[in-house]
Amino acid sequence: MIRYGKTTQTAIAAMSRLAEAYESGQQLSSHDVARDREIAQTLVAKLLTTLSQAELVAGSRGPGGGYSLARPPQEISLLDIVNVFERQDGNMVCPFGPNWCGSNEPCPLHEDYVAFTDRFNNWLSSTTLAVFTTSSKERPTRKRKAK
Repeated sequence: MIRYGKTTQTAIAAMSRLAEAYESGQQLSSHDVARDREIAQTLVAKLLTTLSQAELVAGSRGPGGGYSLARPPQEISLLDIVNVFERQDGNMVCPFGPNWCGSNEPCPLHEDYVAFTDRFNNWLSSTTLAVFTTSSKERPTRKRKAK
């Protein structure tokens, strides 16, 4: 299963809060984001600094300062955030360990795992922070079909 570290998960949570505030033009302090997402403030401050260096977040100092998204939410994908914190070298990690797929015939799960990974990466790249905005929440949601 594809899993990302706590840092990546926390960064997505912090960015989702900035996306919620984007339409109002409000800048949020690291304290605001930490409080609203129940994350340690020191971690949020570090993550926002890293995201600022990656040009996903804009920060301003002083009274009335804070953080906001550097681009509109619909222009920042979850994959953009993941790429800041996770190594994306294109090498698939075999669920059976490094000595199977890379050394012998592909493992029994190889084709399904590759397809799943591709679908997951497509989802990350096509899902933007716009899903966290007010205008996104006002749209009717699709109901799941009963099975």
